[in-house]
Amino acid sequence: MIYEMPPFRPPNEGAEQSLLLRVTRGCPWNKCTFCAMYKGMKFERRDVEEIKKDIKVAKLFYNAAYGREPKTAFIGDSDSPIIKTEDFVEILRFLRAKIPSLRRVTSYARAKTIVRKREEYLRALREAGLTRLHLGLETGSDELLRRVRKGASAEEMITAGRKAKAAGFEISEYVILGLGGREFFETREHALETARVLNEINPNFIRFRTLVPLPGTPMHDKYVSGELELLTPHEVLEEAHTIIENLEVSSWVSFDHVSNPYPIPDAKLPEEREHLLGDLRFALSLDESQLVDAKYLICRGYL
Repeated sequence: MIYEMPPFRPPNEGAEQSLLLRVTRGCPWNKCTFCAMYKGMKFERRDVEEIKKDIKVAKLFYNAAYGREPKTAFIGDSDSPIIKTEDFVEILRFLRAKIPSLRRVTSYARAKTIVRKREEYLRALREAGLTRLHLGLETGSDELLRRVRKGASAEEMITAGRKAKAAGFEISEYVILGLGGREFFETREHALETARVLNEINPNFIRFRTLVPLPGTPMHDKYVSGELELLTPHEVLEEAHTIIENLEVSSWVSFDHVSNPYPIPDAKLPEEREHLLGDLRFALSLDESQLVDAKYLICRGYL
């Protein structure tokens, strides 16, 4: 099993030492202006028999490395459900048969792919053992989705999230704070529209990241030219506060990424809403020097 390094997977999959299994290579869309992943890589669907061999080898290496059977697995690269459903079902069944210790199997997925996937096909994947989908919402603003070339509308984001939940999947939606820069911060469009879309989906997990324009991306070019003005760490936290106070969901909220200005603890909504808002207000009370500045991370090459 060959991976370009580093292998891309959600931070929680790394923290839980998930077994990594590559079903596709690269991203079938790969046009988002903020994304530096999978660049220079042609999208490929891998052969089912090769993947089965990978599963056998990966199990041996995992046992040797950790001294135990894996409990979780992440299937990459960016949009595994885009492959033929019958192939994915065969892979999932083989994976579950060879590694019965798995309690969770997850994958990235594009909203557009889920919208196009027939409901019975999604249910077949869930029944075969795929349990959670990670979806990049990024923003609920149609205008901002268009500008960052996400390739899906807010309505399609809602449809995909609801459709996947109806099929029995846990859904993890990603939001990028500061994605619209100062323009969308001042109008609050990014925050309010994102809250609206999340309310319509009611995902199991909401995961926040902060925009860091990485070199080699169109977003970075806009930042360097001055066309995009990044938010300060305090403004990023204010935007998060606006989203949280407008959410009406039953979701876990997580700020589990190094790009965020402050390590806000995970919280469950609606039960822990006031506690979460209090944590954000505490972070807002801190001096600028006590918060992480995305521009500093860019200049220093940390992200």
